[in-house]
Amino acid sequence: MTATVGGLWDSLLSEGKPWWITANSDSHSVYLDTAVRGGPDSDFAKQGHYADPVNGPVPDTGNGDYWPGYYSRTLVGADRRDYAAVMSGLRDGRVWVDHGRLVQDLDVRMRAGGREVGLGGVLTVRRGTQAELVVRIRTQSLPNWAQFVPRLAKVDAVAGFVTGPASDRDTFVAPETQVVRSWDVSTVGAGQWVELRFGPVTIGDRGVYVRLRGSDGKRTAVGLRGAAVDKAGPAIDVVGAANPWDDLWFYTNPIWVLPRT
Repeated sequence: MTATVGGLWDSLLSEGKPWWITANSDSHSVYLDTAVRGGPDSDFAKQGHYADPVNGPVPDTGNGDYWPGYYSRTLVGADRRDYAAVMSGLRDGRVWVDHGRLVQDLDVRMRAGGREVGLGGVLTVRRGTQAELVVRIRTQSLPNWAQFVPRLAKVDAVAGFVTGPASDRDTFVAPETQVVRSWDVSTVGAGQWVELRFGPVTIGDRGVYVRLRGSDGKRTAVGLRGAAVDKAGPAIDVVGAANPWDDLWFYTNPIWVLPRT
């Protein structure tokens, strides 16, 4: 739902709704976990809970869940290291997510009318104002939990118009949203900063939003809404032959630029 350019997520953003994304690893039975229940399952009927876990004899290789942060991460912009600051960053959309620690650092700014905002922000400007997107990315220099240093291959800017409330509330598409710019960053060295720019774009009668995504480039396919919308989006997994560590992406929350009413 969120990976399709011009799909459900973009339809919400096109309505001007601040629908933020996060990424988490659904964790129930974790790969290589050594914990097992300390008693029989019948304990639940007697006590209302299972016995406390204990270390088992061998790591569990029959399950595929990840520890939190092992594969998917949610990176939150916070000005303090406390819970309130993190929750404030989540509510305000200062968030980007990645798989397999694809990138090390990411800073996204929209500049217009002598001002700038970051992820989740809104700039309100006069019609005719030019806006520019400025992206700074530091490629990864440290190995992930699969014990390799991931390499970012490409970055895409996805943009659409703010059209207001949909006439059909069951609409799952944003027909005017598409990938508007792609950058090949495959030659950038590990741990290096790269700066990418898109624009300037003149703001007219309709507002616009921009979000980013990036990939290691190993598994891509034409997006579900066609090549004119997305030439190289995420490929559908093949059951029984899908290695998540060979399919790494990052996504950012959007930034809006709206004309002053």
